[in-house]
Amino acid sequence: MSAVELADVQDAARALDGVAHRTAVVTSSRLDSELGIELHLKCENLQRMGAFKFRGAYNALSRLDDEARAAGVVAFSSGNHAQAVALAARLLGIPATIVMPTDAPQIKLAATKGYGAEVVPYDRRTEDRAAIAAELAERDGRTVIPPFNHPHIVAGQGTAALELLQDVPDLDAVIAPLGGGGLLSGTAVATRGMRPQASVFGAEPAAGDDGKQSFDAGRIVQIPVPDTLADGAQTTALGELTFAIIQELVEDIVRVTDDELVEAMRTLAHTCKLVVEPTGALALAAARTLAPTMPGAKVGVILSGGNVDLDRYAGLISAG
Repeated sequence: MSAVELADVQDAARALDGVAHRTAVVTSSRLDSELGIELHLKCENLQRMGAFKFRGAYNALSRLDDEARAAGVVAFSSGNHAQAVALAARLLGIPATIVMPTDAPQIKLAATKGYGAEVVPYDRRTEDRAAIAAELAERDGRTVIPPFNHPHIVAGQGTAALELLQDVPDLDAVIAPLGGGGLLSGTAVATRGMRPQASVFGAEPAAGDDGKQSFDAGRIVQIPVPDTLADGAQTTALGELTFAIIQELVEDIVRVTDDELVEAMRTLAHTCKLVVEPTGALALAAARTLAPTMPGAKVGVILSGGNVDLDRYAGLISAG
């Protein structure tokens, strides 16, 4: 039995009702014709603060007791979890400190500060963000809210797939991006719980394929910080919780190159009129790879976020 069950995801959905956006599911006959599958794109790029991360952050923070809320929280993130915790904390009246890398995208750094959180910078290549967060939490008596390896985070992220399957209940497969595994593990729990016959796939950067290596090896494999456009998936290892769920419930993990990411971003912009960040386009890029193996299948694709600097975005899709 998984440490996170469908009932936990459903409970998270109740906590998020009226707070998180129920994001649109977009289809494209042109894409369907091109790939030979029926795509259903879950647009978490249109979620509050621009990414699915709000779901898990709000679910986790909303469950703190009064004493913990008063003391505040500490989180560590390259960007989207940072913004999610900052916004959730503001909505719930909880002080928040976020440990963010010095090379975090400026749009994500500015948004995190804009939501009222204190930001503590660190060098992602030489410093341990979890250790910094733990030290701050111990010093100030705060609660650490990790970006993925937490049951309330996983359950909250799973609500995106829960909604997708409520809207499109007969999916044959669901594909979700993979960084630390919060979204993919939550997606797997929701999908297997609601439609056991559907396959679940992860999509991660080829340059940072610790998830695929771990999946194949049957143990958590740690890698150096990967060099990839998908800054939201620059994790070095899965969490124990997320790995266990992925190993149990996920069919396979697809590697995606940066060139494939850019092509997916271009497709989403030109065909669907959707602005999606590189990490957010991982699942669509993986769908292109998987399409020949599942002709005619109904496939759910989670577009995980849209927080990208517009100048950088324009440069990427025009260069592509």
